Amino acid sequence: MPSSPPPPPRVFVLSPANCAGERARILLRDEATFDLAVRLRSSEGATVGETFSFLSGLYFRGKLAYAGAFARPPIGGDGVLVITTHRGLLPARTRVTVGELRDMACVPIHVDEPRYRGPMERDAEQLSRAVGEAGEVVLLGSIATPKYVDILRTFLGSRLRFPAEFVGRGDMSRGGLLLRQVQANEELTYVPLEGATRRGKRPPKLNPIQAMKSKGQILNLKQSRIK
Repeated sequence: MPSSPPPPPRVFVLSPANCAGERARILLRDEATFDLAVRLRSSEGATVGETFSFLSGLYFRGKLAYAGAFARPPIGGDGVLVITTHRGLLPARTRVTVGELRDMACVPIHVDEPRYRGPMERDAEQLSRAVGEAGEVVLLGSIATPKYVDILRTFLGSRLRFPAEFVGRGDMSRGGLLLRQVQANEELTYVPLEGATRRGKRPPKLNPIQAMKSKGQILNLKQSRIK
């Protein structure tokens, strides 16, 4: 019997971390001696995923773990992309250095900022072609403001989706929810962003996180040690 065709691509787009906040200042100190800071100052750098996880904490760690568990990358492409201030959509595995992180901190994320909008439009168009008409792109980030949504929706239309369970939750609650779904190996419900309810009643608090595993690796839910 002929084998069934593979499922269409599903790419996750993760909202960025704050590159100009307090944790960024800690990470960018020349005197910082913890591992991530040292690697960022080297020529090899560190991945966008681990760097933004440090900057943003639980929320980004949840997004990264969830997207890594459930993405279906297009042929020759990546399944986990991160929004940046001036470099468009970067694969989470992309390496950056301390200089590049400082450059990111200098560009505001705003639809009227050409340094942000230009690369985002370029990459959103490429992403639209990569996933095709049958694929979908799931935004793990704010859906209540236009800074991500307007650009992505222009190129993706009804293929742009978000988890319905995000409505009414704050960032920390979303991060905890995503980690729990990875533990249970259960996906959330993705709904088209067009015409969807983006604000709603706050849901009940989540139960405490138990020991969690993703693809055989224990997720470290504690903050990185800072020296």
